[in-house]
Amino acid sequence: MSELIISVSGLRGIVGASLTPEVATRYVTAFVDELPPGALVVARDGRETGPLFRDAVHAALAAADRSIVELGVAATPTVGVAVRKERAAGGIQISASHNPAEYNGLKLFDHRGQVLGAAAGQRVLERYQQTSIRVTPVERDKPQQSSQAHHDHGQRILETVHLPRVQSRSFRVLLDSNHGAGGLLGNHLLEQLGCQVESVGAEPTGQFTHPPEPTADHLQQVAALIASGDVDVGFCQDPDADRLAIIDRAGRYLGEEYTLAICLHHVLRHRVGPVVTNCATSRMSEDLAESFGAPFFRSAVGEANVVELMRQQGAVFGGEGNGGPIDPRVGYIRDSFVGMALVLDAMAEREMTVGELADELPRYAMHKTRVAIQPAQIGPLLAQLTTRFPEAKVDQLDGLRCDWDDRWVLIRASNTEPIVRIISEAPSVTAAESLCTEIGDLLR
Repeated sequence: MSELIISVSGLRGIVGASLTPEVATRYVTAFVDELPPGALVVARDGRETGPLFRDAVHAALAAADRSIVELGVAATPTVGVAVRKERAAGGIQISASHNPAEYNGLKLFDHRGQVLGAAAGQRVLERYQQTSIRVTPVERDKPQQSSQAHHDHGQRILETVHLPRVQSRSFRVLLDSNHGAGGLLGNHLLEQLGCQVESVGAEPTGQFTHPPEPTADHLQQVAALIASGDVDVGFCQDPDADRLAIIDRAGRYLGEEYTLAICLHHVLRHRVGPVVTNCATSRMSEDLAESFGAPFFRSAVGEANVVELMRQQGAVFGGEGNGGPIDPRVGYIRDSFVGMALVLDAMAEREMTVGELADELPRYAMHKTRVAIQPAQIGPLLAQLTTRFPEAKVDQLDGLRCDWDDRWVLIRASNTEPIVRIISEAPSVTAAESLCTEIGDLLR
């Protein structure tokens, strides 16, 4: 866990161990070489080490003779909107997403305001690994400070909903930003939507009150608070606010998979068109697309893969089942604020609680597990599994996915650990667990 975690769109590591200011400056320098001329948008989530890496990023950009548009503390989707608004060459978000407090990282954006794709990210990684970059301090003008970024992002979102209808309901909302970046825009947006907001962890201090990934286990205290209060819906964000989990007014954790499905259902009721999710996302979205006669497409896992396929297919909506809805009207990036607005709009339009909206969706149970396997063994084992289930529809877009009429399983090798991840979905918890167990036993 002390090693640097590098993906196509950025890196993460433990501060002072695998991730240092020198690593950050080298990586940013390798990234800048990929970009067209222009300024870079820079922001950070609320982590205490954010200013340390902000200074390192600024130094690398100054040495590369790049102007900087500094947003301060801002959510990841806000960076995407700002890159397009400023006509910037790219963007850098200083965040370790849902990793624990001792981590930090860098997330990279291209000039379109979306996370870096696989090919561009691979070129950045190769330059980072092959060169020994030393940044020489240079004097440059102070970065341009942007005070409009949150406003611009919020306005784009408000334009996607029936604002008077939502405002008329005066929904009571608990927003748990867990001292990340989400509270700054989140509270303002909800107030603009006419909500009475109870805010938990709004200050971006990085002092997480619970583990930062918004899972059921981590949100038990928040769920209890909602159940004991006079609240219509609870919204829970990860530290950089690109993921959203939902809790209903009874304190029931609906989770992140339902975020995308509820939003998609609402969008398709008004605009039928192509839908894209990744191959690890619940079948709820596919079922919804089919029920509306909308073309459905499945991408490899990864936000950049979803976005590229959305662009290719002209998708009206898409996202990932980790609570990341993507609305092209706002930006091609996962966005918790989009999720909040669309859920409230659906509640207002249909005069239903969020729990009722969830209960009318197709019902599945998902289970996830992992098996320790050395990298050299993974390929042959997956090849054997392709013939193990002749009645299943087999897809090797990303690892191996087997689909039956009412269930599916995905087997993917980790990019960072010698393990295989197994995800299954079936009509019941028992059936999903059984499928994961069967696949795990075969792999062992």
